[in-house]
Amino acid sequence: MWWRILLIILAYLVLGAHFLRYGNALVAVPVALLPALLLTRRPWSVLVIQVGLVLSTLLVWLPTAHRLISMRIAFEQPWMRMAVILGTVMLCNLLIAWSANRIRTKFQQ
Repeated sequence: MWWRILLIILAYLVLGAHFLRYGNALVAVPVALLPALLLTRRPWSVLVIQVGLVLSTLLVWLPTAHRLISMRIAFEQPWMRMAVILGTVMLCNLLIAWSANRIRTKFQQ
């Protein structure tokens, strides 16, 4: 179970770093600290973490990928590697959210 929690922490740190990269520290800090909710050991905290990962995929990573791909295509620069990297980030976020179901089951016992 510890590796699932570590993956959740890493996913949120990457998301926080994304916000910090664009100078948005007011969002980066709470996002990076969100996995601390797991310390409550309540099933609802895992649900909040899962919803956050899915929403970050849909509302942050997907638009970012689209914007960067469009920009690179417009400037006739290579874009495939960047698309693969961001696609992997999105897939990992969704898989981490799915794997957190096991944590929620443990917290219910």
